[in-house]
Amino acid sequence: MRALLALPLLLAGCAAMTPAPGASGGADQASARDCAVAAAVAREHYRFGADNVPPPLWTPVERADGGRFHWRCDWAAHGLAFAETFDPEAPAEPGRTRWVKFEPPIYDGDGARVATGILHGPLAGMGHECRLRSGVAGWTVVECRSTWIS
Repeated sequence: MRALLALPLLLAGCAAMTPAPGASGGADQASARDCAVAAAVAREHYRFGADNVPPPLWTPVERADGGRFHWRCDWAAHGLAFAETFDPEAPAEPGRTRWVKFEPPIYDGDGARVATGILHGPLAGMGHECRLRSGVAGWTVVECRSTWIS
C-alpha cells in the first residue's frame, strides 16, 4: 500500500528532472546535444572544416526571453575550429563584419531544428532554418530553407 502511495511522488520527481520539449542544456549554456546539432549544421550545411575555416562564431546569442545563450562547445571533438568569437555588443572594429550564428536548437519528436545565419561581409549574408534527425551516425541535416538574405 505504501508503495502505491509513493509512486506519484516518484513519478513527479522524474518529471521534474526531464527537460521540457525544446529545452537546451541549461538556461545559458549549450548542452552536448546542442553542440552536436550545431556542429552537424556547420559541417554539412556550411561545409566548414580544415579546407573551409569558419568565420567568428556569434556568441552569446540573445534568447527570446531576454536571456543569453552561450556556445561553449568542444568544437575540436566535432572536427571544427572556431578560432574567434563575434560579440555583437563589442565596439565596432574595421573588418569585423564576418560571423556565423546558431540559435539554440528546438527539439521535437522528429529531431531538431535550428536557425542559423552567416555574414560574409557588410552586405553579403543569409539565414536558414535547418531540420536535423538523430540516428546511428549522430545528427544529420535533412534540409535547410532560406529565411533571409542581405
